[in-house]
Amino acid sequence: MKIHGFQTLTLLDYPGQVACTVFLGGCNFRCPFCQNGNLVLQPELEPVLGEEQIFEHLKKRRGVLKGVCITGGEPTLAPDLEDFIRRIRSLGYLVKLDTNGYRPEVLAVLLRKKLLDYVAMDIKNSPGRYAETAGLPALDVLRIQDSVELLKKGETDYEFRTTVARELHGREELLQIGRWLAGSRRYFLQNYRDSDAVICPEFTGYSREQLERFREMLLPLIPEVGIRGIA
Repeated sequence: MKIHGFQTLTLLDYPGQVACTVFLGGCNFRCPFCQNGNLVLQPELEPVLGEEQIFEHLKKRRGVLKGVCITGGEPTLAPDLEDFIRRIRSLGYLVKLDTNGYRPEVLAVLLRKKLLDYVAMDIKNSPGRYAETAGLPALDVLRIQDSVELLKKGETDYEFRTTVARELHGREELLQIGRWLAGSRRYFLQNYRDSDAVICPEFTGYSREQLERFREMLLPLIPEVGIRGIA
């Protein structure tokens, strides 16, 4: 497993758990607002951490850490992801997977084998603006829909989330997303934040008041709607 980053402690990435986060490289999307641009565009230039180094840390922190978050990049591109997860679970850890949902066939296997305890799936935008927001000339939105249905109909805990930028997400786009995800367990609006690693630093976020209005609009469709990324 090529690991390009390791956050030894997080109280935010895994809801309700003290966890650590493993960053994998490579992605099948090119979202212009991505916060991990280096891992997406040129993962081969990023330092690689030894897998054994990660597992030594996990062995030492048993009883303190409860979960491991696997993020990227897009983790479902890694051919050895299942083996990696199995090894983490063998140490008694919960596993959270972050994914863009574009490889439902991989997600389906992991869910069927009960290898995941929590899934956070990005919903980039309404179907009509999905390719644009993912930074691609075209994509198959049905693949996203397949992953949405896998999570909604499955037993594994999950959330959907959208990084919200003014230039890409307005009231109509978010309302379409809400209708698309209607009946889902929970959904988070993540306010866009600029950083040095953003692929195209030309976006802006919303105020808390505006995000609260979006939240109120979505609550009739999704029972739990939260806001992240704003003071």
